Amino acid sequence: MYYFTDDCLIGVEMIDQEHRELFRMINEIHELLDNDIITDKYDYIHGHLEKLKQYAEEHFEHEEAYMEQLCHPELELQKKQHAAFREKIHEADIRMPSGNDKQQEFLDDLLKYLITWLYRHIIGSDLMIGKIKSAEKTAEPIRFTDEYVTGVALIDQEHRELFRIIGEVSRVIKDEFIPDKYDEIVYLLDEMKRYTIFHFADEEKYMESIQYEGLPAQKRAHDAFIAKIENMDLEQIDTHQQDTLEELMHFLTEWLINHILHADKKIGKSNEIG
Repeated sequence: MYYFTDDCLIGVEMIDQEHRELFRMINEIHELLDNDIITDKYDYIHGHLEKLKQYAEEHFEHEEAYMEQLCHPELELQKKQHAAFREKIHEADIRMPSGNDKQQEFLDDLLKYLITWLYRHIIGSDLMIGKIKSAEKTAEPIRFTDEYVTGVALIDQEHRELFRIIGEVSRVIKDEFIPDKYDEIVYLLDEMKRYTIFHFADEEKYMESIQYEGLPAQKRAHDAFIAKIENMDLEQIDTHQQDTLEELMHFLTEWLINHILHADKKIGKSNEIG
């Protein structure tokens, strides 16, 4: 079962509702795949995949239309990512093997791809759709305040360090006396990536120690964030430094705040209950 968690909320009701439905449809296929009682389950699954493909197409159209209204800077990137999802489902129709055992394995791999793609797409790209109107708020650097305290000392300490690194990104963006910011921002991005990987490993280890039930969803969110950083186009940063850096700062800030408030704070509450 794959859960639509609070840190997947982007703040646009229509899009959030459609994302929930995509999760529901994928879970429905997942349940059918695990069902050994239904004799013709693969016929049902093929029908559900077709419905998923049609619904995803409608959702992508709605999402892209909404982004066009906002003149969203990542619209073209979103269109490319949507095309990759479409192509994967289309390939499933063409490359579906014969024989139950082979179909079981093929469909299992397909579902893992689809849910991983969906998590990464929502957290790595769609999250910024709902934040674009509040871009002016990122003009001021974020500070670690009591609002972000989870109650777990190790996690809070490492979150403070992440805030510090993002603050450094903000400093570079605003510094008018740095004409070429490429080298420094690449260094900071690398520091951010390395420390984030370190922090996520610590956080996941802690969640394992308390048998936190939200660990699988947390891992998917973490993987999506790391993928976003690793896929940053450094050439674009060098070519369009100010605009790209401002978008990057906006993403890092909003993702971290959203993840702490909607996901990480639940870790501390779970520990208190336990």
